[in-house]
Amino acid sequence: MTQWIGETFTSDAGWNHLETLVNIGDRMAGSEGEREAAERTRDALASVGARDARLETFDVQGWARGDSEIRAGDTTQESIALPRSPDASATGELVDLGYGLPADFEETDIEGKVVMVASNVPDYYDRFIHRREKYYYAVEGGAAAFVFRNHVEGCLPPTGSVGTGEDPIGDVPAVGVSKEVGSRLSRRWEGQQVEVRVEADIDDATSQNVHAELGPDTDEEVLVTSHVDAHDISEGAMDNGAGTAMVVEMARSLAAREDELDTKVHFIAYGSEEVGLVGSGVDAGSRDLDSIKAIVNNDGVVRGRTLTFHTHGFDALDAAAEQLGEDFSHPVKTIPEQGPHSDHWPYVKWGVPGYHVMSETGDEGRGWGHTYADSLDKLEVRDLREQAILLTELTVRLAREEFSVARKDPEEIAAALEDEDQAEGMKIIGDWPYDE
Repeated sequence: MTQWIGETFTSDAGWNHLETLVNIGDRMAGSEGEREAAERTRDALASVGARDARLETFDVQGWARGDSEIRAGDTTQESIALPRSPDASATGELVDLGYGLPADFEETDIEGKVVMVASNVPDYYDRFIHRREKYYYAVEGGAAAFVFRNHVEGCLPPTGSVGTGEDPIGDVPAVGVSKEVGSRLSRRWEGQQVEVRVEADIDDATSQNVHAELGPDTDEEVLVTSHVDAHDISEGAMDNGAGTAMVVEMARSLAAREDELDTKVHFIAYGSEEVGLVGSGVDAGSRDLDSIKAIVNNDGVVRGRTLTFHTHGFDALDAAAEQLGEDFSHPVKTIPEQGPHSDHWPYVKWGVPGYHVMSETGDEGRGWGHTYADSLDKLEVRDLREQAILLTELTVRLAREEFSVARKDPEEIAAALEDEDQAEGMKIIGDWPYDE
C-alpha cells in the first residue's frame, strides 16, 4: 500500500490538470471554453491510464452574460446578472426581505416589487435555502425583479443559476450584488423605485460529458464524478476545477491499483452542472440505474483540508467513510441528510447509493465560490494529494466484491426530504420528481 500512497503524494497529474482548467478562461455551460475543458479532461484521463476516454454530447440552452445594472436614484449600483436570467429590465419598489425565508415571502406583499434577499440563512434556521428556491418564491409572489445579496464581506457579487433543467430561463430579471452594495441599497433606497436591467444572449448550444473507465468489464459500476463547467466570472478553481482534477488524480492512482478492483470504475466529468445539473441528468436518464453500485461525486473538495461526505441516509456509505478516516487517522465528517444540489442527485433521488464529497472551510455557505475570487491561489496541492489518497482507497473498497450497500426505494428518499423540510422548496422550483 505504501508505494501508491507515496506516488500519489508526489504526483502532479491532478494539480497540473487543475492549472490547465483555470487557464482556459470562461467554462460556462455550452461555451467553447467548456468544450475545451472537456477535451482536455478526456485527454488527461487517457494519459493516466484510463481506457475508452470519450465525449458524449447533448443539447443545452446557452446563456451568455451581457451588462447588467441596478439604477437607484441618480446612480448605478454594481451588479452581475444571474445565469438563466431573462434578457429583460423591470422597475419597482425595493423590498429587502433579509434572509428570504419562506415566511418572509408569505408575510410580505411583493407583487410588482424588486425583491432583495441574502445568500445565507440564520444560524437558528434548520436547513439551507438554495438561491433558486428564493428566486422561485419571488416569481410565485409576482416580483418584478430579484436581487441576490452576498452575505460575505469583500465587495464581491455572487453568481449562480436561477433556471432549472426543465425551465431553463427564469421569468424575472435577476442580479447578484455584494454585501456592501446590498446594504447601501437597503439603507438608502428601500421603499423607493429602482430599476434592474439584464442583458444576456440566449441561444441553443451543445455541452458534453467526459467518460473513461478502469477495472474489469463488469455490468456493475462505481461512478467517480465531477463537473467541468464553471461560472464565467472566475477561474472556477474551487467550483469545480478541483473536483475534476481530483477525478484525474484518482484515475492515475486507481490505474496503479487496477488489479485490486472487482468492479468497473466509471469516471464521468459532467457538463452544464451549474445551470441545473443538466449533464448528470442526461446521463442518469440514459443509464440503467440498477447497474450503479455507488457514486463518489467530487464537488467542493480541496478548498478545505477535512473531507465531508453527504451520505443521504445510506448507512453502509456512512460507515465506509468513517472507517476510512479511522484507518488513516485522518478526520472526516459524515452528513446523513439529503443533498440535492450536485451531480449525484439525478441518481440518488431514485435510490442509487451516493456520496457528495466536499471539504470543510470553516466559512458559512460558499465563501469565495460563485464570485470573482474563486481562483487557484485559494487552493493547496497538499490538500489535493491527501484527499486523493483517501478517495482512491475509498473507491477501491467500494469496488470490492464483498462490499454491499442496500439501495433505497424512491419513496424513502422522498420521505427523508419531507422529514428534513426540503420538499417544499424543491416543489416550488420544479425539482420535485415524485408523484404526489
